[in-house]
Amino acid sequence: MEKLLKPPGHQHLQRRWLLHGSSGWSRKDFNIDYHPFTSLPSINSSSCILLFISLRIYYLVLTMLASSVKLTDLCDFVENPDGSLTRNSPFPDVPPTEQITPGSKELSLSKDIPLNPNNKTFLRLFRPLNPPQNTKLPLIIYFHGGGFVLYSAATLVFHQTCSDMASHFPALVLSVDYRLAPEHRLPAAYEDAMESIKWVQKQVLDINGPSCEPWFKEYLDFSRTESEKRLINDPVLPLAISDRMWALSLPEDTDRDHEYCNPIVGGSLEKNKIERLPRCFFRGYGGDPLVDKQKELVKMLESRGVDVVARFDEDGFHGVEIFDPAKAKALYDYVKEFVYTTV
Repeated sequence: MEKLLKPPGHQHLQRRWLLHGSSGWSRKDFNIDYHPFTSLPSINSSSCILLFISLRIYYLVLTMLASSVKLTDLCDFVENPDGSLTRNSPFPDVPPTEQITPGSKELSLSKDIPLNPNNKTFLRLFRPLNPPQNTKLPLIIYFHGGGFVLYSAATLVFHQTCSDMASHFPALVLSVDYRLAPEHRLPAAYEDAMESIKWVQKQVLDINGPSCEPWFKEYLDFSRTESEKRLINDPVLPLAISDRMWALSLPEDTDRDHEYCNPIVGGSLEKNKIERLPRCFFRGYGGDPLVDKQKELVKMLESRGVDVVARFDEDGFHGVEIFDPAKAKALYDYVKEFVYTTV
């Protein structure tokens, strides 16, 4: 095994994988480094992948290298006269692990889900064999390596990587089998990647519907309040529009747990700034998808000693004062009272 550089603080582990050598298929060891700061694996190799965690997006580079497989073997293909490739992968394709057989050491289950039958693309979904009790899981969307030309979501090394991640994090891992070049040149792979993300979005919007993926329903953390789930298709502020507005508003490469969006998580606001807030006024309605977030913020402010005046009515919706003069007058009266009673 080639000696690896191990930054300070890394743990050095071994993982036995099935590899192809001159004498056929055999079990070989991979060296794997885990850094305790991130708890995310950094595996020695030649391929780059991009990981997305639903509602929390992470970028991670995984590299993989086995001394028993030559680098030339990893990129072994023949160009055909018709422009296609004959791919000679050193790794086999493997089926999903839909159930654990006696004596198996697998720590995750997996299943294949059609993405686009016309393009012959699919998704391989992994979940931990023994998910933590009473805890929802994040989602990772995984794009396998191969330079847009080689391998698939079913390739052994990528299948095993996703299986290991699902168990180790733990998380649901969705591996995308995208179209390969040169038979399908870019942007085909990019389009398949976007289609996979839109598929996930559709599942989120239909979390309580009959077409939602069962493992999503049972295990996935959508981080939604009850009012957001109840009013997912609200005619004034549907959840998809609210999400899109936040995506366009927040700093790039941040998520909904940024302090500009979610002051509950802390950040710079933790530096004794909340306690210095003056008296605050809140107005909310039971028909507003954001009402539960408002109530959470009110509770947090009150717990930090802020003087809060909150007026929540079940009757009303997001921005109702613009459409209903009676609601507008009630708001004006509340604000007038608040202003003239604040010392």
